Parts: sequence; C-alpha cells; structure tokens
Amino acid sequence: MAGSDIFLGEFIGTMILVLLGDGVVANVLLEKSKGQNSGWIVITAGWGFGVAIAVYVAGWISGAHINPAVTLGFVAIGQVGAMDAVIYMCGQFSGAFAGAVLVWLAYLPHWGKTDSPELKLAVFCTGPAIRAYSRNLVTEIIGTAFLLIGVMGIFNANNGIGSGFGPYAVGILVFSLGLSLGGPTGYAINPARDLGPRLAHALLPIAGKGHSDWAYSWVPIAGPVIGGVLGAVLYQTVVTRLVVG
Repeated sequence: MAGSDIFLGEFIGTMILVLLGDGVVANVLLEKSKGQNSGWIVITAGWGFGVAIAVYVAGWISGAHINPAVTLGFVAIGQVGAMDAVIYMCGQFSGAFAGAVLVWLAYLPHWGKTDSPELKLAVFCTGPAIRAYSRNLVTEIIGTAFLLIGVMGIFNANNGIGSGFGPYAVGILVFSLGLSLGGPTGYAINPARDLGPRLAHALLPIAGKGHSDWAYSWVPIAGPVIGGVLGAVLYQTVVTRLVVG
C-alpha cells in the first residue's frame, strides 16, 4: 500500500470519526442545540455510527485503523511496519484535528450561548468523572484492549463478515464499549481522537473557553497505547494460536 494512500485514508477516516463523534457531543451539550440534554446513549450511539461510517469510507483506501492504538497494536503483532505506522499516525492526528475544526465551525453560533467552559472542552476531548490518574489509566487500558480484541474478532476470517458487515459491527462494538465502560473517563480509547481535538480546543478562538486540561491529556494517550498493544497481543496469542491452533 502506498504511503500517500495510507495518509489520505487515515486523514479522511479520522476526520469523519471526529466530526461525527465530537459533533454528537456538541449536539447534546451546547446551549440551544436541537439535541441538548439528550444524554449518554445518544452520545455513544453517535460515536458508534461515526466509527462505522468512517471505516466504510476509508477502509478500502488504508484499512481504516483511524486510531494510533489500533496501528500500534498491529505493529506489536507484526501486521504493520514501523515506517508505515508513522504515516498512519500522521494521517490520524491531522485528520482528528481537522474534524474538530469542522465541529467548531458547524456549531459556531452555540459556543457563545454556552456558559460552561467545561462543557465546551468536553465537546473536544475526554475527561474523568472522578479524577484519579492511575485509575483513569486502567479504565482506558481495559477499554482499548477490548476494542482491539473486538476488532480482530470481527475481522477474523472464521466469522466471514469482514468485507460487508464488518465496519457496521465495529460501530456496534464502539457503541457497546461506550455504554459499558465509558462512565469513568468518557472512553477515549483512541489517542488521536483525544489529542487532535484537544489541540484544536487550545488553538481555536472558541468564545468563552477555559483551559484545555493538559494535566490529564497523557491518560487518553498512554492508556489506549498500552491497551491497544495488550489487546492485539492477547488476541493473537490466546485466541488465534492457543484456541484455534
């Protein structure tokens, strides 16, 4: 696969992911929005649908990792080379930043109408319900490990659903992870999905914004990276080699 295809596919896929994912958060949290206060189920459903659409759009171009944790998990089990991984992640982080800018533009009249700086930040990036960094890290590790286990299971040839229903199933997986494990941290499970929009929040002239909570920013990076590698290695060694043989 050409490097330009990898970068373009990951840029487009991650941009769509963040546009639809952060977009549903903006719809639920910002003042005067049609979806205001529609709740966590709407947010998790929106993220799940966003992932599915992103994978359908970009999957045939780059494989649609749209997540550095997925890419590094595949590096750990030898499915992606180190140089290609750098290209994947450049596309992912730049696409996530672009998606966040589009959300800011789409909701331009609503930033000034929303008083809370915390709600504005929550549109862009995750934050803990109870701030305890080591425990927040564990939540992100578990969530991302099961994201990788789920993705690798969905696209396992024994299931026979990878080429058609696969992306939709990944969306259901992300919806499920949000419903089950999203409570403590908002389930970043993707370093690009968190860091790109957090950087956009810091740089954009958002009316009435507060700080970008950089003290927490390492958790949704380190947790998904550790969890992604663990999940990929566990699936590869336990399921594929020991169970299947």
